[in-house]
Amino acid sequence: MEDPSLSITQEDYSLLTDLYELTMAACYVGEGLDQRQASFELFVRRLPQGFSYLVAMGLAQAIDYLQNFRFSQAQLETLQASGIFKHAPERFWSLLAEARFSGDVWAVPEGSVVFANEPMLRVEAPLWQAQILETYLLNTLNYQTLIATRSARIRDVAGASAKILEFGSRRAFSPQASLWAARAALAAGLDSTSNVLAAFKLGRQPTGTMAHSLVMALSATEGTEGKAFAAFHRYFPGAPLLIDTFDTVNAAQYLAEKVNAGEMELAGVRLDSGDIATLSKAVRSLLPTVSIFASGDLDEWEIARLKQADACIDGYGVGTRLVTGTPVNGVYKLVDIDGIPVMKESSGKMTYPGRKQIFRRFHQGKIVGDRLGLITESPADNDGESEIPLLQQVMHQGNRLHQDESLEQIAQRTAASIASLPDSARSLDQPAPLQPEISAALQSLTDQTRRRHPVAVAR
Repeated sequence: MEDPSLSITQEDYSLLTDLYELTMAACYVGEGLDQRQASFELFVRRLPQGFSYLVAMGLAQAIDYLQNFRFSQAQLETLQASGIFKHAPERFWSLLAEARFSGDVWAVPEGSVVFANEPMLRVEAPLWQAQILETYLLNTLNYQTLIATRSARIRDVAGASAKILEFGSRRAFSPQASLWAARAALAAGLDSTSNVLAAFKLGRQPTGTMAHSLVMALSATEGTEGKAFAAFHRYFPGAPLLIDTFDTVNAAQYLAEKVNAGEMELAGVRLDSGDIATLSKAVRSLLPTVSIFASGDLDEWEIARLKQADACIDGYGVGTRLVTGTPVNGVYKLVDIDGIPVMKESSGKMTYPGRKQIFRRFHQGKIVGDRLGLITESPADNDGESEIPLLQQVMHQGNRLHQDESLEQIAQRTAASIASLPDSARSLDQPAPLQPEISAALQSLTDQTRRRHPVAVAR
């Protein structure tokens, strides 16, 4: 199975997992537990520092993974040849050979705001299946949720009218991650991506400008920066130009002369370095009708600083700080097996038992709080505050129940979700996250489960 390219196809999905998922599955088979019905929930214990909410994303890729979950004969032979599973029961191999995901999945819709300890997704399936799925589900939901959350915060700070471009492909953690980052950014409200493959796969037009290398190369060979601009416009008329390679103001003065003389049509210019706030004002005075884009390690805090400085910016290119940064540390934990609620009691890592539902309370269109309860509970309607259950069933017995939503639909939900947050949660300066209330029924179940938990006893 050696493949130096390390490329991924749908056929590879089943082995894209941590070893212990497979060794645990083999143990379940040996102990006769593999077909026990298990429920695992995927959630975040603690929000990343400085975050007051998360925007759930990655469900579409999770469902695609589950629909294509199977082991080829070559994969089984590779696992057997490794020697790791030489003591595994024989039935483990026949189980893998016939593997298809046959469970149910519940999830919050993509673009929905969630808080700490609220399940974004629940898998209900035979124990061995639900266990093996952990690595891939965490990979796609954790990363896309991070990008969607950062993108939503950037959009919230920049405002609805600003053009925001995703430029993160060169800094994403892998080629696959660059595609997921582009998707999550667009689904969270950014306007376009520079990633050509991602754009075309997502039915969008890729966008971009130029790099300093083109200006330097053509200036050196053709004589002036102006000739570099003219050459680029010869092939891409009106395209935005990067004007800070040498002297930003001098470049803007040159372009202003050309535009005012009717010798050039110019859609925009990009500033990537220096004191962008000050430079943008100088450029605006010279090119009052031309859009000005800013880039260069921008994030929501830097965009907020530019706006506070009254920078003349019409759009932003965001890359490095969008696709990297503090991770979303989602976890995937067993909460029920064969109707028996289970929980983890480790210090700082306690989990709540049982299959759960998020009940979101609204008042006049604003979120006033969440109640984390059991699936057997019903929404309440008190004092004008209505509750809406967030988790929806998306797969039944291995079959998807709905078609994928468009990026536009998800982006609309993201925008509505952010708008529904209280101002204190949207603030960049010491934001106040909403803490979900634990329902009386869930608290009672937690207390009961804690009392009956088995404890290892030395003999």
